[in-house]
Amino acid sequence: METKIRRYDLDWIRVIVFGLLIFFHIGMFFNSWGWHIKNNVIYDWLYLPMGFLSQWRLTALFLISGMGTYFALSYRSGKVFARERLIRLGIPFLFGTLVLIAPQVYVERLVEGQFTGSYFEFYPIEFFKGIYPTGNFSWHHLWFLPYLLTYTLLLAPLFLYFRRHPENRFLNWCRKQIRKKYGLFLFIIPLYFPEAFIEPFFNVTHAYYGDWFAHAHYGIIFFYGFLFMLLREDFWAALDRLKQPALIIGLVTFSLLAGVFWQIEDGVIVHFTEAAVKVTNCFMWLVVIFGYGAKYLNRPSPLLAYCNRAVYPFYIFHQTLIIIFAYFLIEKEWSLGVKFTILTVATFFSCWGLYELVRRFKLGRILFGIKEKKAVETVPEPKVQLDPQLT
Repeated sequence: METKIRRYDLDWIRVIVFGLLIFFHIGMFFNSWGWHIKNNVIYDWLYLPMGFLSQWRLTALFLISGMGTYFALSYRSGKVFARERLIRLGIPFLFGTLVLIAPQVYVERLVEGQFTGSYFEFYPIEFFKGIYPTGNFSWHHLWFLPYLLTYTLLLAPLFLYFRRHPENRFLNWCRKQIRKKYGLFLFIIPLYFPEAFIEPFFNVTHAYYGDWFAHAHYGIIFFYGFLFMLLREDFWAALDRLKQPALIIGLVTFSLLAGVFWQIEDGVIVHFTEAAVKVTNCFMWLVVIFGYGAKYLNRPSPLLAYCNRAVYPFYIFHQTLIIIFAYFLIEKEWSLGVKFTILTVATFFSCWGLYELVRRFKLGRILFGIKEKKAVETVPEPKVQLDPQLT
């Protein structure tokens, strides 16, 4: 039986962040930001909690994905790894796009008065006419999968080189920096340049082509995930000593964003200053999340084992279900609390029921990327013994 090290804290964080994604997309129905369909009453104050989540939630997912790539490559060849990623990311993406996204676009067109027929009149004829948003064909929330697959395949040769040459000059330099008291914060600097010089010209679209700021930011973060796992003990030690100051800095920088920069007109000086505050705020919350996660969450449980297999199908299903349920609530004169609760409960239990259905069939497990249970023994990675001189 194969034995491998597992970071249960990373599994917990992945499950929690994907769970927050469901709440975030439900919130998009009610807040003032553009989304596929909107409630009859908009709540402007939601920009604050949702703005906080938007600063780090997707970045955290790409960081976890890079970390997961390290563990996957540690016991697979490059060819086996690439084939496994193509299957596990590509098949759910293609199936989800062709089958599960059309209901979202259909409901949106009904709400906007751009289509009046039945769903079976809309699909497959209308759905494949043109590219969203001017047309109908889209991948909507599944954009994460082709982006992740691209970064995985493009960076795999570099990752394999690092695996074969763990003492190369670049990695030794990174180890040297991260061992310094605040050395981990140096990794903020590469994130600043896309934020300052690319973001003003290329808004995030999730359309893949031309989405240069998103590719630069998420690509760097995905690379960081793999890199930090190469630095293992030094990285966990850095998180441990910096998680408390990072919490303070995170609170201060988010307060500056929400209380100052989101309230004033943009300009050259404002933009470059805001970019520095924004990437610092994002990185600080990553340090907080992964630092406290390493301290409190690195332990297995039956609940984690169940959620870890379910989280991917939940992600694939959730937005389609939210939009379908929300369609029947748009004109109801009910409070935010009532509608939010209904959407949360209905979405969660529907995702759960669908997961329980598809996981029982091999085809369902393939289509939704559910890993087969294998006789692989996993043990939690031992806690790092910190050097007193670094604490």
